[in-house]
Amino acid sequence: MESKEIYDQVNKRYGSIDKSSTGQYEQTVAKAFGYTEKELAAIPEGANLGLSCGNPLALAKLRNGETVVDFGSGAGFDVFAAANMVGPSGKAIGIDMNENMIKKANANKVKSSAKNLEFVQGAITAIPLQDNIADCIISNCVINLVPKSEKQLAFNEMYRLLVPGGRVAISDILARKEMTEDMKENIALYVGCISGASQVSEYELYLKKAGFGDILVVDNKSDLNVYMTAAEDGESCCAPMTESGSCAMEEKETCCQSPSSTCGYQDKTSLAGEARSRAAATIISDFNEWAGSFQVYAVKPLRK
Repeated sequence: MESKEIYDQVNKRYGSIDKSSTGQYEQTVAKAFGYTEKELAAIPEGANLGLSCGNPLALAKLRNGETVVDFGSGAGFDVFAAANMVGPSGKAIGIDMNENMIKKANANKVKSSAKNLEFVQGAITAIPLQDNIADCIISNCVINLVPKSEKQLAFNEMYRLLVPGGRVAISDILARKEMTEDMKENIALYVGCISGASQVSEYELYLKKAGFGDILVVDNKSDLNVYMTAAEDGESCCAPMTESGSCAMEEKETCCQSPSSTCGYQDKTSLAGEARSRAAATIISDFNEWAGSFQVYAVKPLRK
């Protein structure tokens, strides 16, 4: 797939995602990937959209007075939590390419009392911030959505923004085995964070090429099927989808069909859309077979 098509589809889907009516879906997903009740209670309503695949803050070990930058901050979920951790003398900055997400994040900022955070619109492959400003870079289930031809740029930006001795703490979906060509070309599986996932060895190489050391990649062993099992009557869907709005699993083919769906695809009734849905369902039936939730840590050396 061409990079432009990937970005267009990612923007189309994620720009339309909103909180479910009860908020239970988002809470279930966040807890499944390591967030505590206390952490979730401290985040403004509407910041958690159920898009996590881990908890990078558990790995980041943020300290008072630090500056942290979140790559792909969405509605601000991890940024608000990070702002609490670094305190008034620190700063949390969220970066997202999607205009709608930046608007949601700023609306959530108004609801909160936090003064030590900001949201900046920009691609994580070319961030409009100066060099050496961050003590820590975090990211949550976003790097897998960057086209393969541009992934190295995202890691280069992490290195550029970090002060010497700064660290990276990432939660991301990585591939457990090589995807088939059909899977790699399936845009539904790509925007669902599956077919764009890198191998562990590829991730390590991206970090090494950027200049990082002390690299650690750990499989969380989390159940990725929680995106499906936690769905509330079609109100949320984080699983791979087709352009028809259907999830790419046979038993949940209609989970995005509700008029209140947040999935962002409008062609819900066409025969062609139904055909695409069934085609996707034959490609993958268990997310855990192909991919997993991983925690990634790395350090920018004090000197080259």
